Amino acid sequence: MGGTRAVALLALGSFAMGTDAYAMAGLLPAIGADLHVSVSLAGQSVTAFTLCYALAAPLFSAVLARWGTRTVLVTALVVFVLANAGTALTGSYAGLLGTRALAGAAAGLFTPAAATAAVALVPPERRGRALGLVLGGMSAGTVLGVPLGLLVAAAHGWRAALWLITALGVAALLGVAGALPPVRGAAAPSLRARFGALARPRVAVVVAVTFTQTVAGLGLYTYLEPVLHRVAGIGSVVPYLWVWGIGGVCGSLLAGTLVDRTGKPALLAVALLGTLGGALALLPWAGAVPGLVLLPLVVWGAVGWAFVVPQQHRLLGPDAQGGAAAVGLNSSATYLGGAVGSALGGLALAHGLDAGRLPLLAAGVACAGVLLHLTAVPALARREARTGRPTTEHAHGAGAADATAAGAPERNAP
Repeated sequence: MGGTRAVALLALGSFAMGTDAYAMAGLLPAIGADLHVSVSLAGQSVTAFTLCYALAAPLFSAVLARWGTRTVLVTALVVFVLANAGTALTGSYAGLLGTRALAGAAAGLFTPAAATAAVALVPPERRGRALGLVLGGMSAGTVLGVPLGLLVAAAHGWRAALWLITALGVAALLGVAGALPPVRGAAAPSLRARFGALARPRVAVVVAVTFTQTVAGLGLYTYLEPVLHRVAGIGSVVPYLWVWGIGGVCGSLLAGTLVDRTGKPALLAVALLGTLGGALALLPWAGAVPGLVLLPLVVWGAVGWAFVVPQQHRLLGPDAQGGAAAVGLNSSATYLGGAVGSALGGLALAHGLDAGRLPLLAAGVACAGVLLHLTAVPALARREARTGRPTTEHAHGAGAADATAAGAPERNAP
């Protein structure tokens, strides 16, 4: 099977993961009513998913470090299918939290392994597009899978939506198990490799900025329905989730091309994060004008999803093991940020915060990420210039583009 077709199989798995992760935001009211808990408490099922993605998945990855990439991908999809079937069958809040935690761990195994496999299956000059395609599969889940799941839930109940997600997982499992070719390199980095990557200053900066971005973006997305109801009087959130997802697909696919053509992923990442902060800050004010709320939503979706591509590109070097460790660490930071954001958002709502104020708090977190990037990256570049250490992506997992974006001379660049 050709590289492009193999990457398409990985995108199919990402589509199932994206549908699962993002459909829950629209299902929270129905789940809460069925299980007799509040929306903010039901939202902690999203926290369970994202927290286990961030924390449990690296532990499982360490156990499976000697397995091949294809085996890890198939295992992750098997667990994903079982977890979603369990969510569909659960009759208790504890069962909901447990099965969502298991699904999150499965997604945490699949996503970094899929990114690593996509890079290994294509020539170096097509890495950005391959990463964009895999990420585009996940964002496509928000455009096609999430609205479809919510429509199914409206007609047949929220459990039917979970059965739909389970079926998507089965389709992805059959495709990956039956047709994905062997992939070069290690699939699952050890815990030592992950923490070793974090000890590299440039990797630590990339991961920290990713964390702030997902606290803002994913944390707010969990409570998008009460936010839109408060700021714009919106009843059904389905079309607005669809618009957000369309922006995500466009952003994730275009970001790969921009990275390949410009060669400046650091500059692109900070520009996207700043744009995200602006879009979130605009959201409460746009709700006062009919239809205008669609603008910050589509921008939020586009830049939020696009942001992942340059971040992963900065971390993936020719060293397969080092790149896999850095990407796994970044994926953990992504969902740890989502867990923190959704937990804090639920806590704020439970203590009486007006839902219309949540976007402003999220925008502040995004701006903090921009400031972190603008201060840390130039400082690292100046230190490397003084010490004569190389600034290439190969040595630090960030790249010469980072130094260029920071205004420092590009040294040892390929």
